[in-house]
Amino acid sequence: MQDRARATRRALLEAAARLFVEQGYVRTSINEISDLSGRTSGAVYFHYSSKEKLALAVVREQFAAWPSLTDRYAASGIPPLEKLVALSFDIAKALRDDVMTRAGARLWAERRTIDIAIPTPFAVWTAAVTRLLAEARADGELADEIEPSDTAATLVCAFFGLYDLTEEMTGHEDLSDRLHRWWLLILKALQARPEPAALVARALAHHRPTPTG
Repeated sequence: MQDRARATRRALLEAAARLFVEQGYVRTSINEISDLSGRTSGAVYFHYSSKEKLALAVVREQFAAWPSLTDRYAASGIPPLEKLVALSFDIAKALRDDVMTRAGARLWAERRTIDIAIPTPFAVWTAAVTRLLAEARADGELADEIEPSDTAATLVCAFFGLYDLTEEMTGHEDLSDRLHRWWLLILKALQARPEPAALVARALAHHRPTPTG
C-alpha cells in the first residue's frame, strides 16, 4: 500500500513538473496533471490537497535541496575554487536536464502568482559559496580584495540571473556555454594569480564524470 502511494505521489509530481515547465503555474490545471499522470484528480487532492501544495512539493523535491549536490565536493584534494566552478556546472546541468529542477526554478520565478510561500535555496547556496571562498582565501587562491560573504551573495545572484536571462533569450541549451564564458570573466577578479581557462578546464574534469539529476 505504501509503495503504491509513493508511486502515485511520484507520478503526480513528475506530471505537474512537466506541465509547470511547459506552460507555467497559472495555466496548469489539476485536470491536466491528473490526465498526464494517469491518476484521478481525486488522487491529486488526496495526496496534496491543492495545486499550491503540489507546486510546493515540486520545489522542495529538488530546487530547494541543493545541499545534496555539495556532498560530492566535500572531499579533500580538490582546490576550493575548482569545487565551486564544478558545482556550478552540476547545477547548470540539472537546470538544463532535470524536469524537477527546471520546474522548481520556474515556480520560484512565478512565486507571486502562487498563494503559498515558495522556499528558495539561495541562503543555502550563499552559505556554501561563502565556505568555499573562505577556504580558497585560507589556501591563498583568492585575490586580496575579495571578501567571501559579500562575494558569495553576488555570485549566487549573478548565477541565477545568468540562468534566468539565458532561458528567456536563447533557451536552456546555451547555459553551459554562457556559464563557461562567465567564469572566465569572474575568475580574473577572484583569483590571486589568474588562470581562468586552466581552472575551468580542471573543474570540468571533476564535473563531467558524475552526472546530476
